Amino acid sequence: MSEAGSAAAWLWLGIVASGLYHGINPGMGWPLAVAAGLMEKSPRALLGALLPLSAGHLLAMLLVLLPFALLIALVEWQRQIQAGASLLLIAFGLARLLRPRHPRALARIPPTQLGLWSFAVAIAHGAGLMIVPLYLGLCQPSGIHDGHEAAAGVVNQNLAMALLVALVHTAAMIAAGGSLAWLVYRYLGVRFVAKSWFNLETVWAVSLVLVGAVALAINLADWR
Repeated sequence: MSEAGSAAAWLWLGIVASGLYHGINPGMGWPLAVAAGLMEKSPRALLGALLPLSAGHLLAMLLVLLPFALLIALVEWQRQIQAGASLLLIAFGLARLLRPRHPRALARIPPTQLGLWSFAVAIAHGAGLMIVPLYLGLCQPSGIHDGHEAAAGVVNQNLAMALLVALVHTAAMIAAGGSLAWLVYRYLGVRFVAKSWFNLETVWAVSLVLVGAVALAINLADWR
């Protein structure tokens, strides 16, 4: 495998891993799917709840990724955009560490509106920002720096990549969260939720800073 192919494989692995990480976080909503199944006394209700949860998460990913997909068409500023995205992620993570409270608006969204709730929570947690550096690393097709590729082609390619990244990430997220929800519903019981629900805010914030720092370090190393 070439060096570029190996780097891309690691980036995709990071996208999947971040999706699994988001999925196992109870704050992303899998306990709500368990609650839906228990209230309806039907596994179909549990599975049905996963659909709006995944749709909301996917929309949140796209809302964050698409602007970067357009910006990266400015090829001569690609390095600066990548560095800026890394710094933005670090800043958001530090803000979450210093002020871990959720925005009050989240409390006004009833859990029955799962799609809107999932979208708002993903935005508030910076879930989309976490995968921006990974996504930007994939937006480096060969020859893009020679300036011969049309801007329209670059934009279309990056938009397609943004959609693919968001889909892969969300699929990993809902697979992890859905699996946990099913295990709790079928075998572990609601007591497991009470015992396993621990505060991931600090871990989440630190992970945002670490991902941003690593992405920034790699960007600066390539810049030299």
